Amino acid sequence: MSKAERTRQFIIEQSAPLFNKRGLAGTAMSDVMAATKMAKGGLYGHFESKDELSYAVVDYNLGKLVDKVDYAINKAATAKDKLFAFLDVFSTPAQFPIEGGCPMLNFGTEADDTSPVITQKVKGTILSAQTKIAAIIGKGIASGEFKPTFDAREFSIKTMTLIEGGTLIGRVLETNSQMEIVLNILKKEIEEQLT
Repeated sequence: MSKAERTRQFIIEQSAPLFNKRGLAGTAMSDVMAATKMAKGGLYGHFESKDELSYAVVDYNLGKLVDKVDYAINKAATAKDKLFAFLDVFSTPAQFPIEGGCPMLNFGTEADDTSPVITQKVKGTILSAQTKIAAIIGKGIASGEFKPTFDAREFSIKTMTLIEGGTLIGRVLETNSQMEIVLNILKKEIEEQLT
Protein backbone atom coordinates (compact mmCIF):
# COMPACT_ATOMS: atom_id res chain seq x y z
CA MET A 1 0.00 0.00 0.00
CA SER A 2 1.42 3.38 -0.98
CA LYS A 3 1.65 6.31 1.45
CA ALA A 4 -1.32 7.97 -0.28
CA GLU A 5 -3.38 4.77 0.01
CA ARG A 6 -2.46 4.43 3.69
CA THR A 7 -3.47 8.04 4.34
CA ARG A 8 -6.74 7.56 2.48
CA GLN A 9 -7.45 4.42 4.55
CA PHE A 10 -6.57 6.30 7.75
CA ILE A 11 -9.08 9.04 6.88
CA ILE A 12 -11.78 6.45 6.21
CA GLU A 13 -11.10 4.55 9.45
CA GLN A 14 -11.09 7.72 11.57
CA SER A 15 -14.23 9.07 9.86
CA ALA A 16 -16.24 5.82 9.93
CA PRO A 17 -17.47 6.06 13.54
CA LEU A 18 -18.33 9.76 13.09
CA PHE A 19 -20.53 9.15 10.08
CA ASN A 20 -22.10 6.07 11.66
CA LYS A 21 -22.94 7.97 14.88
CA ARG A 22 -23.79 11.45 13.61
CA GLY A 23 -25.09 10.55 10.18
CA LEU A 24 -24.17 11.71 6.71
CA ALA A 25 -25.71 15.15 7.07
CA GLY A 26 -24.62 15.54 10.71
CA THR A 27 -20.93 14.95 10.04
CA ALA A 28 -19.04 18.00 8.83
CA MET A 29 -15.65 18.02 7.21
CA SER A 30 -14.47 19.99 10.27
CA ASP A 31 -15.38 16.89 12.34
CA VAL A 32 -13.26 14.77 10.02
CA MET A 33 -10.41 17.29 10.29
CA ALA A 34 -10.57 17.09 14.09
CA ALA A 35 -10.65 13.28 14.08
CA THR A 36 -7.78 12.91 11.61
CA LYS A 37 -5.82 15.99 12.75
CA MET A 38 -5.47 16.86 9.08
CA ALA A 39 -5.90 20.19 7.33
CA LYS A 40 -8.76 20.73 4.90
CA GLY A 41 -6.36 20.67 1.94
CA GLY A 42 -4.97 17.33 3.07
CA LEU A 43 -8.44 15.80 3.20
CA TYR A 44 -9.47 17.16 -0.16
CA GLY A 45 -6.21 15.86 -1.61
CA HIS A 46 -7.59 12.35 -0.98
CA PHE A 47 -11.33 12.92 -1.40
CA GLU A 48 -12.74 15.42 -3.89
CA SER A 49 -15.88 15.97 -1.83
CA LYS A 50 -17.68 15.02 1.34
CA ASP A 51 -19.91 12.79 -0.81
CA GLU A 52 -16.90 10.85 -2.07
CA LEU A 53 -15.68 10.38 1.50
CA SER A 54 -19.14 9.35 2.69
CA TYR A 55 -19.34 6.65 -0.02
CA ALA A 56 -16.00 5.24 1.14
CA VAL A 57 -17.06 5.40 4.79
CA VAL A 58 -20.35 3.63 4.09
CA ASP A 59 -18.47 0.89 2.21
CA TYR A 60 -16.05 0.57 5.13
CA ASN A 61 -18.76 0.35 7.81
CA LEU A 62 -20.88 -2.09 5.81
CA GLY A 63 -17.75 -4.14 5.09
CA LYS A 64 -16.94 -4.32 8.82
CA LEU A 65 -20.42 -5.67 9.50
CA VAL A 66 -20.20 -8.24 6.69
CA ASP A 67 -16.77 -9.33 7.97
CA LYS A 68 -18.15 -9.82 11.50
CA VAL A 69 -21.04 -11.90 10.15
CA ASP A 70 -18.78 -13.98 7.90
CA TYR A 71 -16.29 -14.59 10.72
CA ALA A 72 -19.09 -15.82 13.01
CA ILE A 73 -20.63 -18.04 10.32
CA ASN A 74 -17.30 -19.55 9.26
CA LYS A 75 -16.55 -20.65 12.84
CA ALA A 76 -19.77 -22.71 12.95
CA ALA A 77 -19.98 -26.22 11.52
CA THR A 78 -23.66 -27.03 11.02
CA ALA A 79 -26.29 -25.05 9.13
CA LYS A 80 -28.23 -24.51 12.37
CA ASP A 81 -25.12 -23.23 14.13
CA LYS A 82 -24.31 -20.95 11.18
CA LEU A 83 -27.78 -19.38 11.35
CA PHE A 84 -27.50 -19.01 15.13
CA ALA A 85 -24.06 -17.39 14.70
CA PHE A 86 -25.50 -14.97 12.14
CA LEU A 87 -28.25 -13.97 14.57
CA ASP A 88 -25.87 -13.63 17.50
CA VAL A 89 -23.88 -10.90 15.71
CA PHE A 90 -26.97 -8.71 16.11
CA SER A 91 -27.83 -9.79 19.68
CA THR A 92 -26.72 -6.62 21.46
CA PRO A 93 -28.17 -3.57 19.68
CA ALA A 94 -27.59 -1.36 22.72
CA GLN A 95 -23.86 -2.22 22.45
CA PHE A 96 -23.68 -2.93 18.73
CA PRO A 97 -20.36 -4.50 17.63
CA ILE A 98 -19.70 -1.54 15.31
CA GLU A 99 -19.28 1.88 16.88
CA GLY A 100 -22.42 3.93 16.30
CA GLY A 101 -24.75 1.02 15.64
CA CYS A 102 -25.84 -0.97 12.62
CA PRO A 103 -24.66 0.77 9.44
CA MET A 104 -27.42 -0.85 7.37
CA LEU A 105 -30.00 0.76 9.61
CA ASN A 106 -28.21 4.07 10.10
CA PHE A 107 -27.25 4.79 6.51
CA GLY A 108 -30.31 3.14 4.99
CA THR A 109 -32.70 5.24 7.02
CA GLU A 110 -30.90 8.51 6.32
CA ALA A 111 -30.08 7.94 2.67
CA ASP A 112 -33.35 6.49 1.38
CA ASP A 113 -34.57 9.91 0.22
CA THR A 114 -31.28 11.77 -0.08
CA SER A 115 -28.57 9.59 -1.63
CA PRO A 116 -29.34 7.01 -4.30
CA VAL A 117 -25.68 5.89 -4.27
CA ILE A 118 -25.70 5.06 -0.57
CA THR A 119 -29.18 3.58 -0.78
CA GLN A 120 -27.87 1.15 -3.41
CA LYS A 121 -24.90 0.21 -1.21
CA VAL A 122 -27.20 -0.58 1.73
CA LYS A 123 -29.66 -2.39 -0.53
CA GLY A 124 -26.84 -4.57 -1.82
CA THR A 125 -25.77 -5.46 1.71
CA ILE A 126 -29.31 -6.36 2.78
CA LEU A 127 -29.90 -8.51 -0.30
CA SER A 128 -26.52 -10.17 0.16
CA ALA A 129 -27.37 -10.99 3.78
CA GLN A 130 -30.71 -12.48 2.71
CA THR A 131 -28.93 -14.53 0.05
CA LYS A 132 -26.40 -15.72 2.66
CA ILE A 133 -29.16 -16.87 5.02
CA ALA A 134 -31.04 -18.61 2.21
CA ALA A 135 -27.85 -20.35 1.04
CA ILE A 136 -27.18 -21.70 4.54
CA ILE A 137 -30.72 -23.05 4.68
CA GLY A 138 -30.35 -24.54 1.19
CA LYS A 139 -27.20 -26.38 2.23
CA GLY A 140 -28.94 -27.54 5.40
CA ILE A 141 -31.81 -28.93 3.35
CA ALA A 142 -29.40 -30.60 0.90
CA SER A 143 -27.47 -32.25 3.73
CA GLY A 144 -30.65 -33.47 5.42
CA GLU A 145 -30.23 -31.23 8.46
CA PHE A 146 -33.35 -29.19 7.68
CA LYS A 147 -36.78 -30.27 6.44
CA PRO A 148 -37.20 -29.81 2.68
CA THR A 149 -40.20 -27.56 3.38
CA PHE A 150 -38.08 -24.91 5.14
CA ASP A 151 -38.78 -21.80 3.03
CA ALA A 152 -35.32 -20.22 2.74
CA ARG A 153 -36.43 -17.06 0.95
CA GLU A 154 -39.25 -16.30 3.37
CA PHE A 155 -37.11 -16.97 6.43
CA SER A 156 -34.26 -14.79 5.12
CA ILE A 157 -36.60 -11.85 4.52
CA LYS A 158 -38.25 -12.30 7.92
CA THR A 159 -34.87 -12.54 9.64
CA MET A 160 -33.45 -9.34 8.19
CA THR A 161 -36.66 -7.43 8.80
CA LEU A 162 -36.89 -8.53 12.43
CA ILE A 163 -33.18 -7.95 13.05
CA GLU A 164 -33.20 -4.41 11.72
CA GLY A 165 -36.44 -3.57 13.55
CA GLY A 166 -35.08 -5.10 16.74
CA THR A 167 -31.86 -3.14 16.31
CA LEU A 168 -33.73 0.14 16.03
CA ILE A 169 -35.89 -0.58 19.06
CA GLY A 170 -32.91 -1.80 21.10
CA ARG A 171 -30.90 1.34 20.32
CA VAL A 172 -33.79 3.68 21.10
CA LEU A 173 -34.79 1.90 24.31
CA GLU A 174 -31.12 1.28 25.24
CA THR A 175 -31.75 -2.38 25.98
CA ASN A 176 -31.01 -5.75 24.42
CA SER A 177 -33.99 -7.46 26.05
CA GLN A 178 -36.40 -7.08 23.14
CA MET A 179 -33.82 -8.26 20.60
CA GLU A 180 -33.28 -11.30 22.81
CA ILE A 181 -36.98 -12.13 22.40
CA VAL A 182 -36.80 -11.63 18.62
CA LEU A 183 -33.73 -13.85 18.28
CA ASN A 184 -35.27 -16.54 20.49
CA ILE A 185 -38.34 -16.60 18.20
CA LEU A 186 -36.12 -16.99 15.13
CA LYS A 187 -33.95 -19.66 16.79
CA LYS A 188 -37.03 -21.59 17.85
CA GLU A 189 -38.27 -21.52 14.26
CA ILE A 190 -34.89 -22.79 13.03
CA GLU A 191 -34.97 -25.65 15.56
CA GLU A 192 -38.49 -26.58 14.41
CA GLN A 193 -37.11 -27.06 10.91
CA LEU A 194 -34.52 -29.64 11.98
CA THR A 195 -35.09 -33.18 10.72
